[in-house]
Amino acid sequence: MAGGTDRAGGRDGRGDGATRVAVPRGIAHLVCGRRSKWVVLALWIIVLVAVSPLAQKLTDAQKNDAASWLPGNAESTQVLNLQKQFVPESAPAVVVYARDGGLTAADKAAIDKDVAAVRAMTAHGIIGSRLVGPQFNQPQNPVAAQFIVPIVMGESGWTSLSDAVKEIRATTGESSSGLQVHITGPGGFAADSNDAFQGIDGTLLFSALGVVIVILLITYRSLSLLLLPVISVVGALFTAEAVIYLLARHAGLVVNAQSAGILTVLVFGAGTDYALLLVARYREELRRHADRHEAMAQALHRAGPAIIASAATVALSMLCLLAAEMNSTSGLGPVAAVGVAVALVAMVTLFPALLVIFGRWVFWPVVPHVGTPEPTRTGLWARIGDRVSRRPRAVWATTVVILGALGLGLFSLNASGLAQADSFTNTPDSVVGQHLQAKYFPAGGGQPLVVIARSGATSQVTSALSGIKGVVPGSVGTPPGVTPVRNGRVYLEATLTDRPDSDAAKTTVDRARTTLHAIPGADAKVGGGAAVIKDTAEASSHDDILLIPLILLVVLVILSVLLRAVIAPLVLIGTVVLSFAAALGVSALAFRHVLDFAGEDTSFPLFVFVFLVALGIDYNIFLMTRIREESALHGTRDGVRIGLAATGGVITSAGLVLAGTFAVLGTLPVVGFAEIGFAVAFGVLLDTFVVRSVLVSAITLDIGDRVWWPGRLATPRPPAPRVSPREDVPAEQP
Repeated sequence: MAGGTDRAGGRDGRGDGATRVAVPRGIAHLVCGRRSKWVVLALWIIVLVAVSPLAQKLTDAQKNDAASWLPGNAESTQVLNLQKQFVPESAPAVVVYARDGGLTAADKAAIDKDVAAVRAMTAHGIIGSRLVGPQFNQPQNPVAAQFIVPIVMGESGWTSLSDAVKEIRATTGESSSGLQVHITGPGGFAADSNDAFQGIDGTLLFSALGVVIVILLITYRSLSLLLLPVISVVGALFTAEAVIYLLARHAGLVVNAQSAGILTVLVFGAGTDYALLLVARYREELRRHADRHEAMAQALHRAGPAIIASAATVALSMLCLLAAEMNSTSGLGPVAAVGVAVALVAMVTLFPALLVIFGRWVFWPVVPHVGTPEPTRTGLWARIGDRVSRRPRAVWATTVVILGALGLGLFSLNASGLAQADSFTNTPDSVVGQHLQAKYFPAGGGQPLVVIARSGATSQVTSALSGIKGVVPGSVGTPPGVTPVRNGRVYLEATLTDRPDSDAAKTTVDRARTTLHAIPGADAKVGGGAAVIKDTAEASSHDDILLIPLILLVVLVILSVLLRAVIAPLVLIGTVVLSFAAALGVSALAFRHVLDFAGEDTSFPLFVFVFLVALGIDYNIFLMTRIREESALHGTRDGVRIGLAATGGVITSAGLVLAGTFAVLGTLPVVGFAEIGFAVAFGVLLDTFVVRSVLVSAITLDIGDRVWWPGRLATPRPPAPRVSPREDVPAEQP
């Protein structure tokens, strides 16, 4: 019965140890008891009914204003905060017109009509009264024209600009036939980005759900069994979204489109991994126990430490992101940690309760009965373990050389940031418009350099700014409709000659800061689009240097506590870092020569590292905890072979699920998400099929018992004698 000794004989019901071990009472028995399983199910039903309406409100709680994405203490962020004293936070939309043969009289009349119509607009945050233009590319026989109109961003940030751009597009789209009309600038790019993220929650949810269903169907070949993990993980996602919504509304947690999208993928991937591990152990125990409640209690007791350690690794690694300078990275940390914690709770309470409620038949058509042989002991992974054990040193040395060679692709990595025109996998209207604007007008038009200084130094600042290389002569001043001086500060803008996302524009920002900071008493601060891009790249570089070692330290500590050793955790950390380098190298080559991406986002290396190390270490945890358990009975050499055979199938399935769920990020037409999805998916597959199964196993075999130093298993001792399972197995009770 639940809570009693294991009647199948031997340690843990294997019949491979002479000592009977009582299953300790605790959460395992509370979750899967004959009566308590119904209490667990009822509690979860109550929770899901309560949280479902809140989960649907998470989108409303998102903050996508500039401050929620940018480095908190950067000079450009300080300018954004000061700028609100002069003008509401806005993103100018640039409407560009062009005709190859030159603008006709009808074109000019249409442009004047559009300008008048937009100037009168006030809905959706459009400030038509501050419209600038129309400007022509040349006074005689112009080929192109443009005008710039600010759009105020609401509480939801750039996601609120889409309606405004649609209204402007509806007005300007009626121009004369053959005239090109496009909307670009920050407003145009924001609207296209919002369209790309439109429906992200539904797209990712159903894509991830489809991946999970297909892989579980292949893994279990059972329609009935795959429903239980899906139900549990969807319940975990809704609960996590509700918790995060409440924290965002009442505790100041910052959620944006990026963190909300990653949350869906993370909960599905991690939750399904935990389900796969528990099912594999439960199926083993069903072959040793007639009572399914006892079998689940044993499965939770034995698999629980690995699952909890895995979730703790991910959650604590994500919380390390709180130390990031980038607000978008810092905000992702607690969102992801909450998601993983809720997934853990669901998979060790709701999921096992459902399994014991439905009984053994849920495994149909391959139902595990008491006494049936364990198929993993003679399967594919058992044969791989035998092959690796013959020459482990040659195996791991060869694998290290191959992974090192793959890592050479890192020299192709260009994580200096993506230009706006390169940030989409397609070519939206804003990109076409930017090309036209850059062809006929100063490339920095619509995204000026912004300077806020003490009003007493206005003339010195204006003069110095006008003389800086990279600033369009005569462009320095206060835009129309803006009061130039407030609270002792002056507001100035200057047009750049180069695109704000270019290296030349970043150099101009450096020149401006060096020059203006040197003016006594000016207290000048330089911001604007180019400054934001520059500060973001520098903050991301700082975060890489700080967070990568910090996360490695956290993972090392958790592994050391879990495995009660020092050597084994160091081996695992080393293999995961090597896997990360190889995955990054292959990804960089694929981005350059296959997918034709222009570069990588500045946050790309850190995000890939966090997900690969925090999630990829899961499989090493699953493997090494089982190897340690078996080594205590059979010695390290046999422990590696038995552990690999027992966990190979489930870890492979888990890796496919996690890789598949991250790959669905590629369904979004955003290069940054596609890159993260590709790199993490490839890295997980590499870790699953090569690093964990070949490299870790080979190194552990080569080191032998010393891998557990300084724990007691580091001292060689004869394996425990094998005994046959007892036959007096009681009949299962309901």
